[in-house]
Amino acid sequence: MTEFERVLVQSFNKYFEEKNIKGIAHRLKQHRFTAQFLDVLVDSLNPDYYLGIECKSISVDKGAKALYFTQHFTTDKNGSHQIDRISDFLKRSGRTGFLAVELKMGVGHSREAYIVPWDVLDARFHQDEMTKFTIGEIQEFCRMERTGNKYVIDPDGWKKNSKAI
Repeated sequence: MTEFERVLVQSFNKYFEEKNIKGIAHRLKQHRFTAQFLDVLVDSLNPDYYLGIECKSISVDKGAKALYFTQHFTTDKNGSHQIDRISDFLKRSGRTGFLAVELKMGVGHSREAYIVPWDVLDARFHQDEMTKFTIGEIQEFCRMERTGNKYVIDPDGWKKNSKAI
């Protein structure tokens, strides 16, 4: 589990505890040769918190200029792309999906995290010749604010404040 995923899970669970909401966020253990649907699953009877979140980190300080659908996502041995597999899982499970993107800005700079609604990502992936989201495009989505060592949890706000590109 990456630091980003761990903090996101802890943030959700602390939020549920503080707001007295029945819910839990968890990360399934990933095995080397076993497919993992998503990085973070959030379970709750409240539909605003029945989520699936895929996490990606990009090192802007090392020259990354975009999140590429070929480089940052996998294709399995049957030729099925990770975005299609996740979209199918979200559809079958009834979860709302998000892509959480962490931008590593380099030494002395805070990391930034943005939340992209999965339906926007899926639509971009299936557009002809659309192979990426640039760093600038990612930064147009809702920023996941941090307070102390946790993220501010607001899935309803994430859906409302993210625009389709």
